[in-house]
Amino acid sequence: MAMDVGGNRTVKSDINVVPLVDVCLVLLVIFMVVTPLLQKGVDVKLPEAAYAAKKPEVKVTLTVKKDGTIFVEMDQVPKANLESKLKELFEARVEKTLYMKADTTLNYQAIMDIMDICQQAGIEGVGLMTEKKAVGGQ
Repeated sequence: MAMDVGGNRTVKSDINVVPLVDVCLVLLVIFMVVTPLLQKGVDVKLPEAAYAAKKPEVKVTLTVKKDGTIFVEMDQVPKANLESKLKELFEARVEKTLYMKADTTLNYQAIMDIMDICQQAGIEGVGLMTEKKAVGGQ
């Protein structure tokens, strides 16, 4: 660091941008690492439908993975406890609709068994979630 000698004292108005750039780069790296971790829900391969509609607000989601593991929201629930868990979730709700995400490799009987449990738990409607089918090789 140099020292000014003499009577000419002026105020330096240069902005040191190096610390600002360092902080911005650190924040960028943090956001790049954290963003994939914020993916909500359990990852399953959904079946495709030509007219898949986007639901603006999904209330309660039940997910069934290809190995048969059941999740209500993000909580894993054994099949034996599913009915009591759903009754507990829906007892105070006015809208008794559940959205189900099931892997494409599951057979029809496995899905119907879970839908029967949902009906026994007092759920009035079950919506099956799909992905929009790619049109024209996109």
